[in-house]
Amino acid sequence: MSARGVGDMGLAFGLLMLLSPGMWPMTPPSRVAESAPILYGYEIVRVYPHDPEAFTQGLVYEGGYLYESTGLHGRSSLRKVELETGRVVKMHRLPPEFFGEGLTLWRDRLIQLTWHERTGFVYEKETFRLLRTFTYATEGWGLTHDDRHLIRSDGTATLYFLDPETFHEVRRLEVRDRGRPVRFLNELEYVRGEIYANVWQTECLARISPRTGRVLGWIDLTGLLSPEDRARPVDVLNGIAYDAERDRLFVTGKLWPKLFEIRLKKKAGSSRDGGIRCLGEEMSHAANRLSDRERDGDHLRARF
Repeated sequence: MSARGVGDMGLAFGLLMLLSPGMWPMTPPSRVAESAPILYGYEIVRVYPHDPEAFTQGLVYEGGYLYESTGLHGRSSLRKVELETGRVVKMHRLPPEFFGEGLTLWRDRLIQLTWHERTGFVYEKETFRLLRTFTYATEGWGLTHDDRHLIRSDGTATLYFLDPETFHEVRRLEVRDRGRPVRFLNELEYVRGEIYANVWQTECLARISPRTGRVLGWIDLTGLLSPEDRARPVDVLNGIAYDAERDRLFVTGKLWPKLFEIRLKKKAGSSRDGGIRCLGEEMSHAANRLSDRERDGDHLRARF
């Protein structure tokens, strides 16, 4: 047989392999088209007072108290707040050159990020005594942790997993909804094996798989703060805290006068539409206003 004949037979065999069922591994369906995230609404369980001058950037719950990181240059702080009354029982003010950001509680240490300064502070939980500082390569936005790593956001679609002792980066995770990057990830909280994230300039929380980065659900918090409360100067939804012992979820916003305990409810209608709303027009609005974050709260500074 000629070399050409051998080649033709090889080509025919190759085509048979491609066309015969079961002869070639198929791409799993989940790789082709991810299922749409579940869309959730909410039910208000209880309302608590919140300092309307707290520019909330990070929020943690433990033992009847909230630990809160607040922002704005010259106004940034670390606080211990009594949940029931909203009373600030302990406060540490940051130097005026620092803009406070995300916060988490790792064992007996509070870890606080700053924004452009890219400096983290580690405090003793009980006394707020500064134990050490560390640095990171991108902006600081949100911070939480799982049982092994700190998890940091920087306003992009990327989450950074850090060693909690050395603060070195261990891995990165890109957050996507059906292949589309979810940018402007802000405040973070680890809830029942998922990462909950505020998406800046929206009234949505994303429920994120810490393994794959896929958005598992969208929580639509539209209308949480009443028109009466919005009559005073307030800023965006930001701040998530979770009471694991009693399975309670708390949310608030920057300069909001109230903090809400909410219960999630699956929402009637299309989860696809919910994702589009959280990622569509409002995300375009956020992109247009990204430079405005430089001036976040400037229209309120006269009050201070």
